[in-house]
Amino acid sequence: MKKELLIASALVGTVGIAGVAEAASATFSGHTRNGVKSTDTNDADSAFSGSQQASFSVSISETTDAGVQISTGIGLSDEGAGTGNDNNPSGLTLTFTDGSKLDLVEAGNAYATHLAAVPGASGEQSVGTNTTLNSAPTALTWANKSATTGLEYHSAADALGVEGLKFGISYSVGDDGDASSTSSVENSYSVGASYVTTAGDSTVTIGGGFVTAEDSNSTSSNEAASSFAGSATVVTGDLTVGLGVSTGSEVEANTSAQETMEVDSAEITTAGASYVSGDITFAVGYASGEASDTIVLGSNGSNTDEYTNTAASVTYTIASGVSATIGYSDTERTSEGTAATNDSGSSWYVGALVSF
Repeated sequence: MKKELLIASALVGTVGIAGVAEAASATFSGHTRNGVKSTDTNDADSAFSGSQQASFSVSISETTDAGVQISTGIGLSDEGAGTGNDNNPSGLTLTFTDGSKLDLVEAGNAYATHLAAVPGASGEQSVGTNTTLNSAPTALTWANKSATTGLEYHSAADALGVEGLKFGISYSVGDDGDASSTSSVENSYSVGASYVTTAGDSTVTIGGGFVTAEDSNSTSSNEAASSFAGSATVVTGDLTVGLGVSTGSEVEANTSAQETMEVDSAEITTAGASYVSGDITFAVGYASGEASDTIVLGSNGSNTDEYTNTAASVTYTIASGVSATIGYSDTERTSEGTAATNDSGSSWYVGALVSF
Protein backbone atom coordinates (compact mmCIF):
# COMPACT_ATOMS: atom_id res chain seq x y z
CA MET A 1 0.00 0.00 0.00
CA LYS A 2 1.42 3.32 -1.01
CA LYS A 3 1.12 6.24 1.37
CA GLU A 4 0.75 9.89 0.48
CA LEU A 5 3.43 12.32 1.53
CA LEU A 6 3.42 16.10 1.39
CA ILE A 7 6.63 17.80 0.24
CA ALA A 8 6.80 21.53 0.88
CA SER A 9 9.46 24.16 1.52
CA ALA A 10 9.37 27.59 3.18
CA LEU A 11 11.37 30.62 2.12
CA VAL A 12 12.16 32.64 5.21
CA GLY A 13 13.76 36.07 4.84
CA THR A 14 16.15 37.56 7.34
CA VAL A 15 13.70 40.39 7.93
CA GLY A 16 11.05 37.99 9.18
CA ILE A 17 8.96 37.74 5.98
CA ALA A 18 8.09 34.13 5.06
CA GLY A 19 6.62 32.68 1.88
CA VAL A 20 5.47 29.11 1.24
CA ALA A 21 6.40 27.41 -2.04
CA GLU A 22 4.10 25.20 -4.04
CA ALA A 23 3.67 21.68 -2.64
CA ALA A 24 4.08 18.54 -4.75
CA SER A 25 2.39 15.19 -4.12
CA ALA A 26 4.52 12.11 -3.56
CA THR A 27 4.17 8.42 -2.88
CA PHE A 28 6.66 5.95 -1.52
CA SER A 29 7.00 2.25 -2.19
CA GLY A 30 9.46 -0.55 -1.67
CA HIS A 31 9.99 -4.15 -0.69
CA THR A 32 12.15 -6.54 1.27
CA ARG A 33 13.35 -9.97 0.12
CA ASN A 34 14.39 -12.45 2.79
CA GLY A 35 15.46 -15.98 2.04
CA VAL A 36 18.13 -18.65 1.89
CA LYS A 37 20.21 -19.50 -1.17
CA SER A 38 22.19 -22.65 -1.88
CA THR A 39 24.93 -22.53 -4.51
CA ASP A 40 26.76 -25.56 -5.87
CA THR A 41 29.47 -24.59 -8.38
CA ASN A 42 31.21 -27.11 -10.62
CA ASP A 43 34.49 -26.81 -8.71
CA ALA A 44 33.29 -26.47 -5.10
CA ASP A 45 30.89 -28.04 -2.61
CA SER A 46 27.51 -26.44 -2.08
CA ALA A 47 27.33 -23.39 0.16
CA PHE A 48 24.35 -21.90 1.99
CA SER A 49 23.87 -18.22 2.67
CA GLY A 50 21.18 -15.81 3.74
CA SER A 51 19.82 -13.47 1.09
CA GLN A 52 18.42 -10.18 2.40
CA GLN A 53 17.65 -7.30 0.07
CA ALA A 54 15.56 -4.17 0.26
CA SER A 55 14.33 -1.39 -1.96
CA PHE A 56 12.79 1.97 -1.05
CA SER A 57 11.90 4.80 -3.41
CA VAL A 58 9.89 8.01 -3.49
CA SER A 59 7.91 9.16 -6.53
CA ILE A 60 7.08 12.87 -6.82
CA SER A 61 4.69 14.50 -9.28
CA GLU A 62 2.55 17.54 -9.89
CA THR A 63 0.32 18.74 -12.73
CA THR A 64 0.44 22.23 -14.19
CA ASP A 65 -2.62 24.35 -14.95
CA ALA A 66 -2.14 23.40 -18.61
CA GLY A 67 -2.52 19.71 -17.72
CA VAL A 68 1.14 18.69 -18.11
CA GLN A 69 2.31 16.30 -15.39
CA ILE A 70 5.87 16.76 -14.12
CA SER A 71 7.30 13.78 -12.25
CA THR A 72 10.59 12.60 -10.78
CA GLY A 73 11.77 10.36 -7.96
CA ILE A 74 14.40 9.44 -5.39
CA GLY A 75 15.83 5.97 -4.81
CA LEU A 76 16.93 5.66 -1.19
CA SER A 77 17.90 1.98 -1.32
CA ASP A 78 18.05 -0.58 -4.10
CA GLU A 79 18.17 -4.33 -3.36
CA GLY A 80 20.12 -4.14 -0.12
CA ALA A 81 22.61 -1.43 -1.08
CA GLY A 82 22.50 2.28 -0.40
CA THR A 83 22.35 4.32 -3.56
CA GLY A 84 24.99 6.92 -2.75
CA ASN A 85 25.17 10.41 -1.32
CA ASP A 86 22.93 11.83 -4.03
CA ASN A 87 20.17 9.35 -3.11
CA ASN A 88 20.00 8.34 -6.76
CA PRO A 89 17.47 10.88 -8.05
CA SER A 90 15.77 9.99 -11.30
CA GLY A 91 15.38 12.36 -14.22
CA LEU A 92 12.32 14.42 -15.09
CA THR A 93 9.32 13.11 -17.02
CA LEU A 94 6.77 15.37 -18.70
CA THR A 95 3.45 13.69 -19.50
CA PHE A 96 1.33 15.67 -21.95
CA THR A 97 -2.45 15.80 -22.27
CA ASP A 98 -2.46 13.52 -25.34
CA GLY A 99 -0.71 10.75 -23.36
CA SER A 100 2.76 11.21 -24.89
CA LYS A 101 5.77 11.60 -22.58
CA LEU A 102 9.23 13.14 -22.62
CA ASP A 103 11.98 11.85 -20.31
CA LEU A 104 14.78 14.32 -19.58
CA VAL A 105 18.30 14.00 -18.12
CA GLU A 106 18.48 10.23 -17.29
CA ALA A 107 16.34 9.09 -20.20
CA GLY A 108 17.65 5.67 -21.26
CA ASN A 109 17.25 4.04 -24.67
CA ALA A 110 13.98 3.64 -26.57
CA TYR A 111 14.61 0.09 -27.79
CA ALA A 112 14.82 -1.25 -24.22
CA THR A 113 11.61 0.56 -23.26
CA HIS A 114 9.58 -1.20 -25.94
CA LEU A 115 10.79 -4.79 -25.59
CA ALA A 116 8.04 -7.25 -24.73
CA ALA A 117 8.78 -8.75 -21.30
CA VAL A 118 9.67 -12.43 -21.79
CA PRO A 119 8.60 -14.46 -18.72
CA GLY A 120 11.31 -15.81 -16.45
CA ALA A 121 11.78 -17.52 -13.10
CA SER A 122 11.51 -15.56 -9.85
CA GLY A 123 13.89 -15.76 -6.89
CA GLU A 124 17.47 -14.81 -6.03
CA GLN A 125 19.17 -18.01 -7.19
CA SER A 126 22.45 -17.40 -9.06
CA VAL A 127 25.87 -18.94 -9.63
CA GLY A 128 29.17 -17.07 -9.66
CA THR A 129 29.93 -13.44 -10.42
CA ASN A 130 31.50 -13.93 -13.86
CA THR A 131 35.07 -13.51 -12.65
CA THR A 132 36.41 -14.75 -15.99
CA LEU A 133 36.76 -12.74 -19.20
CA ASN A 134 33.38 -13.97 -20.39
CA SER A 135 31.63 -11.51 -22.74
CA ALA A 136 28.61 -13.62 -23.68
CA PRO A 137 25.44 -11.54 -23.13
CA THR A 138 23.06 -12.65 -20.39
CA ALA A 139 20.03 -10.47 -21.22
CA LEU A 140 18.35 -8.92 -24.26
CA THR A 141 19.36 -5.44 -23.06
CA TRP A 142 23.12 -6.17 -22.87
CA ALA A 143 23.78 -3.16 -25.17
CA ASN A 144 21.64 -0.71 -23.20
CA LYS A 145 24.33 1.98 -22.87
CA SER A 146 23.72 5.72 -22.74
CA ALA A 147 25.10 8.89 -21.20
CA THR A 148 23.28 10.45 -18.25
CA THR A 149 22.37 13.58 -20.24
CA GLY A 150 19.67 12.70 -22.71
CA LEU A 151 16.04 12.58 -23.66
CA GLU A 152 13.50 9.98 -24.74
CA TYR A 153 10.17 10.68 -26.41
CA HIS A 154 7.33 8.20 -25.86
CA SER A 155 4.39 8.37 -28.22
CA ALA A 156 0.81 8.17 -27.01
CA ALA A 157 -1.13 4.93 -27.45
CA ASP A 158 -2.40 4.12 -30.94
CA ALA A 159 0.39 6.18 -32.48
CA LEU A 160 0.09 7.38 -36.07
CA GLY A 161 -3.53 6.24 -36.07
CA VAL A 162 -2.56 2.56 -35.71
CA GLU A 163 -4.42 0.81 -32.90
CA GLY A 164 -2.02 -0.90 -30.47
CA LEU A 165 1.13 0.89 -31.72
CA LYS A 166 3.57 2.85 -29.57
CA PHE A 167 7.05 4.10 -30.46
CA GLY A 168 9.94 5.96 -28.89
CA ILE A 169 13.04 7.90 -29.94
CA SER A 170 15.99 8.65 -27.65
CA TYR A 171 19.32 10.49 -27.70
CA SER A 172 22.03 11.08 -25.11
CA VAL A 173 25.34 12.94 -25.00
CA GLY A 174 28.34 12.63 -22.66
CA ASP A 175 32.09 13.20 -22.40
CA ASP A 176 34.68 12.37 -25.08
CA GLY A 177 37.67 11.82 -22.81
CA ASP A 178 38.46 8.14 -23.45
CA ALA A 179 42.03 6.93 -23.24
CA SER A 180 43.33 4.17 -25.51
CA SER A 181 42.21 1.52 -23.01
CA THR A 182 38.87 2.95 -21.86
CA SER A 183 35.38 3.21 -23.31
CA SER A 184 32.59 5.48 -22.11
CA VAL A 185 29.49 6.60 -23.99
CA GLU A 186 29.95 9.87 -25.86
CA ASN A 187 26.50 9.78 -27.44
CA SER A 188 23.77 7.25 -28.16
CA TYR A 189 20.80 6.95 -30.50
CA SER A 190 17.91 4.53 -30.21
CA VAL A 191 14.53 3.84 -31.78
CA GLY A 192 11.96 1.41 -30.42
CA ALA A 193 8.38 0.37 -31.06
CA SER A 194 5.78 -2.03 -29.68
CA TYR A 195 2.56 -3.36 -31.13
CA VAL A 196 -0.27 -5.11 -29.28
CA THR A 197 -3.01 -7.02 -31.07
CA THR A 198 -5.41 -9.88 -30.49
CA ALA A 199 -5.60 -13.22 -32.28
CA GLY A 200 -8.60 -15.26 -31.24
CA ASP A 201 -8.46 -15.64 -27.45
CA SER A 202 -4.82 -14.49 -27.29
CA THR A 203 -3.15 -11.10 -26.84
CA VAL A 204 0.09 -10.75 -28.81
CA THR A 205 2.76 -8.15 -28.00
CA ILE A 206 5.75 -7.50 -30.28
CA GLY A 207 8.45 -5.00 -29.40
CA GLY A 208 12.05 -3.98 -29.88
CA GLY A 209 14.34 -1.73 -31.89
CA PHE A 210 17.99 -0.80 -32.21
CA VAL A 211 20.61 1.21 -30.34
CA THR A 212 23.98 2.70 -31.28
CA ALA A 213 26.23 4.06 -28.54
CA GLU A 214 29.47 5.75 -29.61
CA ASP A 215 32.65 6.33 -27.61
CA SER A 216 35.74 8.41 -28.35
CA ASN A 217 38.23 5.53 -28.27
CA SER A 218 40.18 5.87 -31.52
CA THR A 219 41.88 2.48 -31.08
CA SER A 220 38.82 0.23 -30.96
CA SER A 221 37.05 -0.77 -34.15
CA ASN A 222 33.61 -1.28 -32.57
CA GLU A 223 31.20 1.29 -31.24
CA ALA A 224 30.63 1.30 -27.47
CA ALA A 225 27.50 -0.71 -28.35
CA SER A 226 25.50 -1.50 -31.47
CA SER A 227 22.58 -3.88 -31.22
CA PHE A 228 19.17 -4.91 -32.51
CA ALA A 229 16.79 -6.56 -30.06
CA GLY A 230 13.27 -7.88 -30.46
CA SER A 231 10.84 -9.95 -28.43
CA ALA A 232 7.26 -11.19 -28.48
CA THR A 233 4.80 -12.55 -25.93
CA VAL A 234 1.47 -14.32 -26.27
CA VAL A 235 -1.05 -14.29 -23.42
CA THR A 236 -3.87 -16.85 -23.54
CA GLY A 237 -5.94 -16.88 -20.40
CA ASP A 238 -3.58 -17.61 -17.47
CA LEU A 239 -0.72 -18.73 -19.73
CA THR A 240 2.01 -16.39 -21.02
CA VAL A 241 4.81 -17.48 -23.36
CA GLY A 242 7.58 -15.35 -24.82
CA LEU A 243 10.66 -15.35 -27.03
CA GLY A 244 13.40 -12.76 -27.54
CA VAL A 245 16.60 -12.29 -29.56
CA SER A 246 19.39 -9.71 -29.57
CA THR A 247 22.51 -9.38 -31.74
CA GLY A 248 25.34 -6.90 -32.19
CA SER A 249 28.80 -5.84 -31.02
CA GLU A 250 30.36 -3.60 -28.37
CA VAL A 251 33.45 -2.43 -26.55
CA GLU A 252 33.17 -3.88 -23.07
CA ALA A 253 34.50 -1.36 -20.59
CA ASN A 254 37.05 -2.26 -17.95
CA THR A 255 35.58 -3.52 -14.67
CA SER A 256 36.96 -5.29 -11.61
CA ALA A 257 36.34 -8.60 -13.37
CA GLN A 258 37.15 -7.80 -16.99
CA GLU A 259 39.55 -5.85 -19.15
CA THR A 260 38.39 -3.50 -21.88
CA MET A 261 37.66 -5.76 -24.85
CA GLU A 262 36.39 -5.78 -28.41
CA VAL A 263 33.24 -7.95 -28.46
CA ASP A 264 31.95 -9.25 -31.81
CA SER A 265 29.15 -11.54 -32.93
CA ALA A 266 27.30 -11.10 -29.66
CA GLU A 267 23.89 -12.76 -29.61
CA ILE A 268 21.41 -14.07 -27.11
CA THR A 269 18.10 -15.92 -27.27
CA THR A 270 15.67 -15.94 -24.35
CA ALA A 271 12.48 -17.94 -23.92
CA GLY A 272 10.05 -18.38 -21.07
CA ALA A 273 6.57 -19.21 -19.90
CA SER A 274 4.42 -18.53 -16.86
CA TYR A 275 1.10 -19.96 -15.73
CA VAL A 276 -1.16 -18.59 -13.00
CA SER A 277 -3.43 -20.95 -11.10
CA GLY A 278 -5.26 -19.19 -8.31
CA ASP A 279 -2.63 -17.84 -5.90
CA ILE A 280 0.21 -19.87 -7.46
CA THR A 281 2.42 -18.78 -10.38
CA PHE A 282 4.62 -21.33 -12.16
CA ALA A 283 7.43 -19.89 -14.30
CA VAL A 284 10.32 -21.22 -16.39
CA GLY A 285 13.01 -19.33 -18.29
CA TYR A 286 15.89 -20.09 -20.61
CA ALA A 287 18.72 -17.93 -21.96
CA SER A 288 21.57 -18.81 -24.32
CA GLY A 289 24.22 -16.26 -25.28
CA GLU A 290 27.58 -16.23 -27.00
CA ALA A 291 30.18 -13.74 -28.23
CA SER A 292 33.74 -13.52 -29.53
CA ASP A 293 36.13 -11.18 -27.74
CA THR A 294 39.72 -9.98 -27.61
CA ILE A 295 41.68 -7.64 -25.34
CA VAL A 296 43.59 -6.35 -28.39
CA LEU A 297 41.56 -3.27 -29.32
CA GLY A 298 41.19 -2.75 -33.04
CA SER A 299 41.10 -6.50 -33.71
CA ASN A 300 38.17 -8.86 -34.20
CA GLY A 301 37.31 -11.29 -31.45
CA SER A 302 38.21 -14.85 -32.35
CA ASN A 303 37.59 -16.97 -29.25
CA THR A 304 34.02 -17.80 -28.29
CA ASP A 305 32.47 -17.26 -24.86
CA GLU A 306 29.17 -18.94 -24.00
CA TYR A 307 26.46 -18.55 -21.38
CA THR A 308 23.38 -20.68 -20.76
CA ASN A 309 20.87 -20.48 -17.94
CA THR A 310 17.81 -22.60 -17.24
CA ALA A 311 15.57 -21.64 -14.32
CA ALA A 312 12.19 -22.43 -12.80
CA SER A 313 10.18 -21.12 -9.88
CA VAL A 314 6.91 -21.47 -7.99
CA THR A 315 5.50 -18.37 -6.31
CA TYR A 316 2.59 -18.44 -3.85
CA THR A 317 0.69 -15.27 -2.92
CA ILE A 318 0.14 -15.45 0.84
CA ALA A 319 -1.57 -12.09 1.31
CA SER A 320 -1.73 -8.69 -0.32
CA GLY A 321 1.89 -7.66 -0.93
CA VAL A 322 3.30 -10.89 0.53
CA SER A 323 4.50 -13.87 -1.50
CA ALA A 324 6.77 -16.88 -1.08
CA THR A 325 9.05 -18.27 -3.81
CA ILE A 326 10.94 -21.48 -4.41
CA GLY A 327 13.38 -21.16 -7.32
CA TYR A 328 16.05 -23.23 -9.06
CA SER A 329 18.59 -22.38 -11.75
CA ASP A 330 21.38 -24.12 -13.63
CA THR A 331 24.10 -21.97 -15.22
CA GLU A 332 26.96 -22.91 -17.55
CA ARG A 333 29.71 -20.53 -18.69
CA THR A 334 32.70 -21.05 -20.95
CA SER A 335 35.46 -18.50 -21.50
CA GLU A 336 37.75 -18.69 -24.54
CA GLY A 337 36.30 -22.14 -25.19
CA THR A 338 37.20 -23.42 -21.69
CA ALA A 339 34.63 -24.27 -19.02
CA ALA A 340 34.45 -21.62 -16.31
CA THR A 341 33.81 -24.05 -13.46
CA ASN A 342 33.82 -21.43 -10.71
CA ASP A 343 31.00 -19.54 -12.45
CA SER A 344 28.96 -22.59 -13.47
CA GLY A 345 26.66 -24.86 -11.47
CA SER A 346 23.24 -24.90 -9.84
CA SER A 347 21.44 -22.83 -7.23
CA TRP A 348 18.31 -23.07 -5.08
CA TYR A 349 16.43 -20.23 -3.40
CA VAL A 350 13.62 -20.23 -0.84
CA GLY A 351 12.35 -16.89 0.37
CA ALA A 352 9.60 -14.34 0.80
CA LEU A 353 8.86 -10.95 -0.75
CA VAL A 354 7.05 -8.28 1.28
CA SER A 355 6.18 -5.15 -0.66
CA PHE A 356 4.37 -1.92 0.15
